[in-house]
Amino acid sequence: MEAHDPGSVTRRLGDIREALLRLHQTLLDWQRRGHERLYGRVSANELLQVLLHDPEFAWLRPISEAIVRLDEMMADEALADEDAVLVQVRALASPDAEGTPYAQRYLQAIQESPDAVLAHRDLLALLRRSRDPR
Repeated sequence: MEAHDPGSVTRRLGDIREALLRLHQTLLDWQRRGHERLYGRVSANELLQVLLHDPEFAWLRPISEAIVRLDEMMADEALADEDAVLVQVRALASPDAEGTPYAQRYLQAIQESPDAVLAHRDLLALLRRSRDPR
């Protein structure tokens, strides 16, 4: 019953959005550290430029797009798309050595970064609850 309550859906999607933001920041920090090992420290403005234009950071775009999609959906109260967005987020939470460039880099981040493991765990817990909202 609660699964169809718009307030409940909005809260659940908001929680998933926050977990996805934390995961994105964790992955960005991990990628930044690798970039800085090769090229030296970057300022916040330089980081924005490499994030937007450097192919090394392109793998992060799917998670950025999912966050934007969640934001738009919640702002427009288009909650009917909840299942589609959850499918997208579940795919993003699936590291895979044979998968997309995102899934491969995500797996590498989880293997190398304890913070990524924790952010991954938190997102998975929310996704499991979204399947069984009791």
